[in-house]
Amino acid sequence: MFNLILFGPPGSGKGTQSVKIAEKFNLAHISTGDIFRSEIKNETKLGVKVKSIIEQGELVPDELLVEILENAMQKYTGKAGFIFDGFPRTIQQAKDLGVMLNKTGEEVSLVLALAVNQEEIIQRLLLRAQEQGRKDDTEEVIRNRMDVYHKQTSPLIKFYEDKKKYTSVAGIGSIDEIFDNICKVVGKHLD
Repeated sequence: MFNLILFGPPGSGKGTQSVKIAEKFNLAHISTGDIFRSEIKNETKLGVKVKSIIEQGELVPDELLVEILENAMQKYTGKAGFIFDGFPRTIQQAKDLGVMLNKTGEEVSLVLALAVNQEEIIQRLLLRAQEQGRKDDTEEVIRNRMDVYHKQTSPLIKFYEDKKKYTSVAGIGSIDEIFDNICKVVGKHLD
């Protein structure tokens, strides 16, 4: 199986590209954000638990996150692998993912980062906030989210570089141009 982790700061196009990658390479798209929203919307036992954690401004504990991911992964059959969007975010989560995949004799195949400069991200997110009428996405909030992202992912980049699994592609250009660049990288790993 081919198991891909897609990294990128908020607004880098991870969600858009993940869907396209999943479709082209027959991968199951695993997005922690989508899973949370679905569980909360459906008011599942897990959703109620996650909602109370999020409403308190806390991060979902790693053990619960791993349980949620394992449940989500078991729902997919007939796929050539997984694309993880928004996970892992910490070294512990990366280790937990490795353990989870090893249970079925699998491993992370590739970690791909969408490289986009901070000013481009800020402009994209401000535009998105304006188009979607989101009052919470101010420049200050966006810059804070970027800082958190960089602090969280910097150690992960080193973690996966040491395992020779990390690479990046330019995340600037049209959606199709970026997708073509991603496909070239993924294609090399599938050969």
